[in-house]
Amino acid sequence: MAKKIPFNVVFASDEDAGFPASELNTHGPTVHGWRSAVDSGLSTHDIILRFQQPAKIYRIQLLAHQYLIPEKVELWLHYSPKSIPSTPSSQYFDFLGFVALADNANTNYKSRELQSVTVNPRRGTHLKLRLIGAHCNEFNDSQQIALMAVNVLGEDLESAAINDGDEHLASETPPIDTATGELALASVCDDLLFSMYVEESIVQYIRELEQCKLKAVSSERFEYARKLKLCMTALRTAGERLGRYALAKRQAVQQEDFSAAKLRKEQIEMYRACVLKQLQVHKLLETDGALSQNDQSCEIYAGGKPSLPPAPSLQDVAHALAEAANSPKRTSTQLEKSPIDVSSHDVVSAVVAPAAAVHLLAKSHDELPQSPRLPMASRHSSPMSSRQGSLRRRNKSAPRNSYEDYEERAIPTLRHSNTNEFLRECQGNALLEADPNRSRSRLNDRERRQAALPILVFGSELVEQFYSRQFQDREDGLLRLRNFLKEREKVEAEGNEHAASPNKVARSAALLLHRAVRDAVYSVFSQATETVRVLFLEYVPGRVSPNEVARCVDRLLPELLAKSGDPSARLHTLAQHTILSIAACPQVTEQNLVAPALSRSVGSGTHQRLAMSRLQMLEQLVHTQGISSDKHSGLTCRALSDCGCSGIHHPAEPVRKVAERILLLVYKVNPRLVRKQLPPDDDITRRNLLYRQLFTEFDKLDLERKQELLEGSKYVDGYNPSNGADFMQPSTSTDASRILKSMNGGAGANDNGYVSCNGKQQYNEQLKRSMQSATNSRKGSATNSESTEEATPKINCPFCGWCCSGSDAGQLDRHYWKACPFLTKCPQCSQVLEVAALNYHLTTECEAKDSYVVCTRCTESVHKQLYELHQMEDFCRELKTGAARCPLCHDDVHLPLDGGWKLHLLSAGGCPGNIRKRNLKKAN
Repeated sequence: MAKKIPFNVVFASDEDAGFPASELNTHGPTVHGWRSAVDSGLSTHDIILRFQQPAKIYRIQLLAHQYLIPEKVELWLHYSPKSIPSTPSSQYFDFLGFVALADNANTNYKSRELQSVTVNPRRGTHLKLRLIGAHCNEFNDSQQIALMAVNVLGEDLESAAINDGDEHLASETPPIDTATGELALASVCDDLLFSMYVEESIVQYIRELEQCKLKAVSSERFEYARKLKLCMTALRTAGERLGRYALAKRQAVQQEDFSAAKLRKEQIEMYRACVLKQLQVHKLLETDGALSQNDQSCEIYAGGKPSLPPAPSLQDVAHALAEAANSPKRTSTQLEKSPIDVSSHDVVSAVVAPAAAVHLLAKSHDELPQSPRLPMASRHSSPMSSRQGSLRRRNKSAPRNSYEDYEERAIPTLRHSNTNEFLRECQGNALLEADPNRSRSRLNDRERRQAALPILVFGSELVEQFYSRQFQDREDGLLRLRNFLKEREKVEAEGNEHAASPNKVARSAALLLHRAVRDAVYSVFSQATETVRVLFLEYVPGRVSPNEVARCVDRLLPELLAKSGDPSARLHTLAQHTILSIAACPQVTEQNLVAPALSRSVGSGTHQRLAMSRLQMLEQLVHTQGISSDKHSGLTCRALSDCGCSGIHHPAEPVRKVAERILLLVYKVNPRLVRKQLPPDDDITRRNLLYRQLFTEFDKLDLERKQELLEGSKYVDGYNPSNGADFMQPSTSTDASRILKSMNGGAGANDNGYVSCNGKQQYNEQLKRSMQSATNSRKGSATNSESTEEATPKINCPFCGWCCSGSDAGQLDRHYWKACPFLTKCPQCSQVLEVAALNYHLTTECEAKDSYVVCTRCTESVHKQLYELHQMEDFCRELKTGAARCPLCHDDVHLPLDGGWKLHLLSAGGCPGNIRKRNLKKAN
C-alpha cells in the first residue's frame, strides 16, 4: 500500500527569504510554503526534491497558494542508485507530465487548489518541479508564485529491484482500494489533505490508533475496532480545530502579540487534554496490554459518532489561568497568618485549588460556562487597571486596590488583531453547542405569512425548525413531521374536535416539504423524501380529498423532477424512487398526476441525466401499471411512442437505449402505430445503425408473434402427427420460406426475405448443428460400410463435397484439419470451425474472447488493440442488408442461408483470402 515518501529540498532556483523552499519538507497547519523572490525576472522556477531512499512512485500531490498561482507545474523524475554518485549536473530527469492550475478567480482567491496526479509505477530518487508562468490578479502585482506543500506517495523500493530496470514496473498497477476505487493508502494521515489541516500531535495519535485497529481486526476484536474507528473520526474533527488554533497562535506571534499567543497556547493544551480525556484515547491505545473494557459497549461510543467536548474560549482560558494563579497565593497567605491552626482540610483545599483549570475541562456538555457579555469600559480607571486585562475578581465583596482594579472590556490587542474574527467564531460555536435553541432565528413577517397554515396546524416551534439555518434543526423538524403523520390515525380515532382536518394537514405538510426537498444538504433531502413517501403512502389514502392530493403533487413533483436530473447519483436515484412512490398512491394513480409529466417529449437540448431519469421512471411505470387506453393517463400507446421517438434522437446514447426499450414495450401492443411514426423500413433507413438495431428487434418480435400464432392454431385445429404435414404448408412461397427459416433457427428475416445481420448468432448455431450431424453421419457411414461387405466404402465431406474411397476414418479428420476450404482455424485457440462462425467464435466462445470486440460498422470481430487501425481500413464499411461479412477477405456474402457461403468459398472467383482453396487447387 502507498505511504508518504519523506524527502528534502536540495535545490531551488530562487526563493523569498521569509518563505524558503525548506518549508516544503514538512506538512502541517502552520507551514508557510515556498514562495519565489520578488521581481526575480525568471519565467521558470525549478525545485528539486531528493527522497531519503529510492522509492517507487504512485501519486504526486501539489497544494497551490490561494492567489500566487503558477500557470502550470511540470513533473520530472530521476533515478540514480546509491552506488553511483549523483550531482545536479549529471542527473537526467524523465518528463512525467504537467499539471495546469486554475486562476482561482471563481472563489475570490479564498481557497487553495489541490492537484493529485496518479502516475504509472516509476522508481526514482529525485523529483523536479518546474513552475512556469504566473496567473495575474489584483493580489499579485509582482508576478510571484508560491507552492504551499508537496506530497509524494509510493512504496520503498526493494533492494532486489534497485538494480533492475523500469521494464518490470510497466506491467504493475498502483494498489487500488476496492471500496472507493482510489489509491490504497497505508494510513489516512499520509494524504496531503489530512496532514495539512490536522494538528501534528493529533496526527500521531491517529497513526497509533490505526495500528491498534489493524491488530484488533486480525484478532477479531470487532467492538474494539469499532470504537477505534469512531475515535479516529472524532479526533480528525478536533485536530482540524486545533490546527486553526495553532494558526491563530502563529499569527499572534508574528504580530508580537504575546499575550494572545500565550492564551492560544493554553487553549490548545486545554482543548487537547479535554478531547483525549473525553474520547478515552489513552485507554484505547492499550499501552499496558489488552483491556477487556474495550471489548464492551460504553456510553460514549454507543450512539455512533461520539460528541466532542465544547472548545474553551479565550476568556475561559483566562479565567482558568487566573484561578490557578490566585489559588497558591491565597493558600500561602492563610498559612502565614495561622501556622498552628492549619487543619488537614485546609491542606487538602490548598492542594485541590490549583486544579481549577482542570476542573473546567471536566465539565459536561450541558455545564459549559457562558461567555460573559462585557459592559462598556469605565471612564474613570486607574493607570494600573489596563495592565490587568479582562480578568475578573474572584471575590467581589473584597475591597478593590490598585492591583485588583480592572476594566470590563476586551483586551485591546485582541480587539484590533486579525485573530478577533477567529475568536468570535470559536465563541459562537461554543454558545451554539451549549444552547441549541440560540441559533434558531425567529420567522420574519414574510415567512410568517408564507407559513401561516403550517403554524396553525403544527405549531410555530416545528415550523421554525424548517426555517432554521442549522441542518440538524431541519432534520429534527422533518422527523417530528413524519411522526406526526404516522400518529395522526390515533388522534383521529380518539375523535379530537380541535384537530385539523386531513386536507389542511396534507396542504401544510406539502408547504413545508416543498421547502425541504430543495435543501442542498443531502441528509435533509433524504429525510424530506422519506417524509414525502409517508405522506402519500400512509397518510393520504382514505383521508385526503382528490383535489387536495392533486394540489400536493403539483407542488412537490416539479422540485423532485429537477432533483432527478442532479449529477450526483445518490440524489437523482433517491428522487426517482420518491416520484415512483408518489405514483404508487391510489389517489394519484386514479387522477393520472405523474405519468403525463413523465411522458412528455424529450428534446435534444434536455440534459442527459434529466432525460434518462424521466425515461427510466416512465419505463418503470409501464412495467408496474401497464399501457392504458385512457387518453388522459399518459400511458397510452400514442403518448409512449411519441416520447420514445423523441428519445431515440437524443444525442446521449444511454437516453436512446432507454427510449428503444420503451418503443419495444409499445410495439408488443401496437406495432402498426410504432412503425407509422418511424421512417420506412428499407435499405436506406437500415444504413443508420440506430434504426437497423431497432428494426431488427422489431423483426424478432414479429417472429415470436408468428410462432405463438402457429402454436396456438395447432391446439385450435386439433393438430396431430398425421396431419402435421398439411398444417405446415403455408399459402404462399414467401411465407413458406419465412416459416422454414424461423423453424430452422433463423431469427433475423425481414420483409424482403433476407436474414438481417443481427441473426448471425442463430445462423452460426445452425452451422454447428450441421457440423455435428456431419460427424454423426460419418460415423454412421463407417458403421454401415463395416456391416455391408458388398458396398464400396466412401468418405464424403458434407461441406465442400470432397470424397475419397477407403475405410480409414482419419482421412476425413485430416481433411477437416488441413484442406477443407469451408473450414478454418481460430487464430487464438487453433480450433477448427466454419468460416462463417469465426466472428461469433472470437467474441463469445474463444479463450481470448475478452480481447476481441465487434466492430459497430462492419460487424467483424477485431482485437481491441487494433480496433482504431481497423476502422481506418477501406474494407471496414457498412454491412448491406441481408448480407454477412467474410472474415478472410472482408467481402460481403449475399444470401448466406441460401447457399451464399458455399458459392463464396468454393467457386473459382470466390473468396480470395481462402488459403485452403488455393492449396486444394494445387493438390488437384
